[in-house]
Amino acid sequence: VQLQAFGGGLVQAGGSLRLPCAASGRTSSVYVMGWFRRAPGKEREFVAFINWRGGTTYYADSVKGRFTISRDNAKNTLYLQMNSLRPEDTAVYSCAASLSFGSHNTLKGYDYWGQGTLVTVSS
Repeated sequence: VQLQAFGGGLVQAGGSLRLPCAASGRTSSVYVMGWFRRAPGKEREFVAFINWRGGTTYYADSVKGRFTISRDNAKNTLYLQMNSLRPEDTAVYSCAASLSFGSHNTLKGYDYWGQGTLVTVSS
């Protein structure tokens, strides 16, 4: 499975941004897709995941109520809608795909990773 996230950029605090992630290859085998982020000087952290078929979602506490993960199966595209952005949301955002059951709020729960896209939130 190949993944490519894009749509990052510079946004003011309180603003919104939507990140798409295009998937190709063995997408019929995907079970869960997720978003992670790495802020400057910090470890990569979980943001959200979605069951690729059923649509069940799960969020990190830090983004709950502000971010929405969704997917368009027909377009093989994952999305992350980010509202009420804060300077602490500044990070490189990456999408990931899992082909199996596992801990999908952790890095080890994923089999494939895409290149990230940088989101910068100014105060």
